[in-house]
Amino acid sequence: MDVLEQLAKTFFDWEAMWAVVPEMLTVGLPNTLILAIASGAIGCLLGMILAVMGISRNPIPRWIARVYTDVFRGLPAILTILLIGLGLGPVFRSLTGSTNPFPLAILALSLMAAAYIGEIFRSGIQSVEKGQLEASRALGFSYGSAMSLIVIPQGIRRVLPALVNQLISLIKDSSLIYLLGLLASQREIFRIGNDAAANTGNLSPLVAAGLLYLLLTVPLTHVVNFMDKRMREGRAQKVEPDEAAAVIGKGATT
Repeated sequence: MDVLEQLAKTFFDWEAMWAVVPEMLTVGLPNTLILAIASGAIGCLLGMILAVMGISRNPIPRWIARVYTDVFRGLPAILTILLIGLGLGPVFRSLTGSTNPFPLAILALSLMAAAYIGEIFRSGIQSVEKGQLEASRALGFSYGSAMSLIVIPQGIRRVLPALVNQLISLIKDSSLIYLLGLLASQREIFRIGNDAAANTGNLSPLVAAGLLYLLLTVPLTHVVNFMDKRMREGRAQKVEPDEAAAVIGKGATT
């Protein structure tokens, strides 16, 4: 019982958890969403460029996209953030005069996300039947027009669930930017919980941060499952009353 009581006091002290919730909601949550959404948008743009390079007929762009993807998918996220945030930090400060770590943090998260999103887009584009491109060319579309207007939109639609999964990963990876040093107003969810845990010697604030991450990611996970099911099964067709009556009448006569 002593072990269980100690565990409860260390990780599930509800007063300590509740004490940090207001700051997590007013400061940490907006900063976390800014990091995730901004890096997700930039990552999608860079990822589409990588996907187009990856399916290019020219071997040089394909090779560049492959090397980029292998490097940023292979490096640990924490190392990438440190290399960009601390390595480019002095250059960024000398050019802009700003000490805000958010731009470099967003850059690091975007570069990592682009490597994964590029592969997602590439697989989606290549999953579109070749007949779509051939039919478009037969109708007079150029190769570029057929890809941009016909093939790529279909490929993007097929990988929407995977893109939402990547957004979930970005929300969690945003917790690593605390390594770059943050002002009180710049802290994200994890940093607020970590600071409170360090000040009180109790780990319950970190559990509160974890619960808030769950509140963000679990609904998105269900959105992914719903989108995946809808794309696999299609929209349910509604049977009009007259058609239903005709079917029932036909069954009765037979």
